[in-house]
Amino acid sequence: MARPAYEVRYARAVRLLDLLAIGASAGLYRFWGSPAPWRGAHLDLGLATLIVGAAVLVAAGTWDAENLGQGTFEFNRLFLGFVWLGILIALVGMGLKWNWLRPYAFGVVPIAFAFATLGRLALRHRLARRRAAGSCMRNVLAVGSRDAVAELIERTRRSTKSGLEVTGVCLPGGTPGVGTQINDVPVLGDMSCVVELVHRFGYHVVAVAHAPGWSSEKLHQLSWDLEGSGTSVVVDPGLMDIGGSRLRVDTLDGAPVLRLVEPKFAGLPKLIKFATDIVGALVLLALTAPLMIGIMMTIKVQGGPVFYRHQRIGKGGTPFTMLKFRTMVLGAEQMRAAIVEHDHGAGPLFKVVNDPRVTRLGRFLRKHSLDELPQLFNVLSGSMSLVGPRPPLPTEVAGYDRKAQRRLLVKPGMTGLWQVSGRSDLCWEDTKRLDCRYVENWTPLLDVVILWKTLGAVIRGSGAY
Repeated sequence: MARPAYEVRYARAVRLLDLLAIGASAGLYRFWGSPAPWRGAHLDLGLATLIVGAAVLVAAGTWDAENLGQGTFEFNRLFLGFVWLGILIALVGMGLKWNWLRPYAFGVVPIAFAFATLGRLALRHRLARRRAAGSCMRNVLAVGSRDAVAELIERTRRSTKSGLEVTGVCLPGGTPGVGTQINDVPVLGDMSCVVELVHRFGYHVVAVAHAPGWSSEKLHQLSWDLEGSGTSVVVDPGLMDIGGSRLRVDTLDGAPVLRLVEPKFAGLPKLIKFATDIVGALVLLALTAPLMIGIMMTIKVQGGPVFYRHQRIGKGGTPFTMLKFRTMVLGAEQMRAAIVEHDHGAGPLFKVVNDPRVTRLGRFLRKHSLDELPQLFNVLSGSMSLVGPRPPLPTEVAGYDRKAQRRLLVKPGMTGLWQVSGRSDLCWEDTKRLDCRYVENWTPLLDVVILWKTLGAVIRGSGAY
C-alpha cells in the first residue's frame, strides 16, 4: 500500500529543512567564527559536515516517515541524531588533533539542531492547520466492540492533529447494510474480513480497540497478514487518559505487559516546577509591567476598583483569592439575573457570549487573556502555578466525584490543557477531562508544550469571551 502523497511530500520537506539547517549553521560559522588559516578550506569542511550529518540522521532514524508529524518521538530522534553528529565530529577532531573542529562539534551542530527544530515546528503547524480543515488525513478501519469503536471515533474527531479519520468499522458479528452505522461511520463487516477490506479500500491504518474474543493470537495473525502492505496497526490498550510518561513495558514469561507507575508530584520534578513558576512569573512581571500599569490606569479612569477578587479552591482543597483585572461594569452581579437565560458557561461557570456587562476594554482584555495577568502575583504567593488545572469554584468542588478530586493534587494554573484546547468554547465534561488528563500525565516537558501553545491561543484570541 503506497503511502499518502502528503506524507511523501512532508518527509521530503523534513529532509530538505534538516540539510538546510546544517548548511546554514556552517555558513554562519564561516562568516563569524572561522579561523583565518582555514577560510579557504571551509567550503570543503561544510560539505563534509553536510554529507556526514545526512548519514548520521539516517542512521538515527530521524527521517523515518512513520515518526514524522506528531508526538515527541520525532524530536527525541532529532536530538539524538545531532548529539551523535556532534560526538562524531569531536572524536575525529581529538583523534587527528584537529582542534579547529571543536567549533563544529560545539557550535555548528547545536545551532543546526535549533534551526532544524524550528523548521519541523513550522511544518507541523502547517500540517495541523490543513488537518483541521479536513485534509492530509489517514483513512482508519476501526476494529472492536460497538462501544469501544464509538469512543475511538469520538477521540479521533476531537484530535484532528493525529491525522486519523475513521471511515469504516468492523464489529464482532457485524453485517454491512443500509443504515448500519456507528457515529455516522458505516459498518463494513465483521472481524474476519479486516484484511480483505484493507486491500479493497486501501486503508492506511487499522485501529484495534477492545473486542470480546479478540485474542493476542488473532492480533498476531492480523499483523502478519498486513506485513509489507504499508498499513499500520494501532492497538488501543484501553488506558485512554494515561500517557507514555507513566507507562513502562515489562515482560512476563516472555510476553510484554504494561506497568502503570504513579504520577510524580515530589522530588526533582516538583523542584523544577517550583523554580519554573517563580522565575517565569518574575520574568513575565518584568516584561508586562508597563502594560499592566497602562491597564490599571485605564480601568481607574473609568471608575471603580482595578482588580476583581474571586475565591477559588487550590491544591489540597485550600481556598485562596484569585486576582484578575476588572472587566465588567460596576454592579455586574446585580445585573446577572436579567441575562441568566443566555448562559453558555461550562457547568457551574457563568459565561455569556457578548455579555452586556463587559466593558469595551474588558472585551479586549478577555480576548487576549490580559485580564489574567494579576494572577502572576498568585503564582509568586504559591497559591497558583503557571500551568495546571483550571482554578475551580467552591460550589464546583463540593460536587466533585473521586475522579474530579484528582484535580486538587496540584496547584491550579494560569493556563493549562483547557486553555489551549478551546477555552470558553469547551463543554463542562471536556474541561474536567482535560484537567484530569493533565494531573495524571504531568511532566515538566508537558508544561513547556502548554506554555508554547498558550502563546498562540492568546494571540489568536479564539474561544474567549
